Amino acid sequence: MPHTIHEGGCQCGAIRYQVTGRHLTAALCHCLICRKANAAPAVAWVMYKEDQVRFLHERPTEYSSSLEGRRGFCPRCGTQISFVSGLMPGLIDLTICSLDTPNDIAPDVHAFESRRLSWLHLADQLPRYPEYPPFETS
Repeated sequence: MPHTIHEGGCQCGAIRYQVTGRHLTAALCHCLICRKANAAPAVAWVMYKEDQVRFLHERPTEYSSSLEGRRGFCPRCGTQISFVSGLMPGLIDLTICSLDTPNDIAPDVHAFESRRLSWLHLADQLPRYPEYPPFETS
């Protein structure tokens, strides 16, 4: 299998990253913290092992958004870039829309469906999980 490489970054270009290899999962998250952090009704994330992700220049500034979670963003333009959690050591989520080619990775599940806004209706057939979806790291 050939190596898949994706690149992405923030709106102003201060933060750039490169990801090598296949992602573990991609989710559309409906949790309150994601919605607040991104001022959006849901956020599309793609999960990788941390060693698959390389920040090319600056690293995102981190904010502890919960006891176990840290969100990375650009301190200049505010673009949300990443999420890491103590509940998922060694893994990192990147916002799909921070990729240069976000059409390359589509979400395959809904996470935190139990917190979806009642007015948000998406006509898709993706599995829906009330909290974290299951994932494999191997």
